[in-house]
Amino acid sequence: MTRTASGTVRAAGCVLWRRPPAPSSGGDVELCLVHRPRYDDWSFPKGKLKRGESPRDAALREVLEETGHHCVPGAVLPMVRYVANGRPKEVTYWTAKATAGTFVPNDEVDVVLWLPPSAARARLTQPRDRDLLDAALRTLPRA
Repeated sequence: MTRTASGTVRAAGCVLWRRPPAPSSGGDVELCLVHRPRYDDWSFPKGKLKRGESPRDAALREVLEETGHHCVPGAVLPMVRYVANGRPKEVTYWTAKATAGTFVPNDEVDVVLWLPPSAARARLTQPRDRDLLDAALRTLPRA
């Protein structure tokens, strides 16, 4: 795990997206949300940086570990800062287009959902993730 000199925990993740498999699904993009049973929450895939790992590499690794999908990173999103377990945390996010992959439930993530933006907004547990969703939608290409 990487921390800054001030003790801030550093993490990275992605707002993973794809084009819907069928045009009738109600939108031009779907967003991937992960359910973490440990916290019983819905969020975007993310995780702590390993020692010497860049935020971008960590984000791509976490997406693959949590969703089973490879992805192509896009725009950098605003950094998200909050306190977790009594320590400050900074999470760097990117938009990322999903490419190949298949989800397999694991200890960290037991369910993955692909949802249109309005359904993703309603499902997200933390308000800060809704702000992140808004920032991501402003950068995603429209069909």
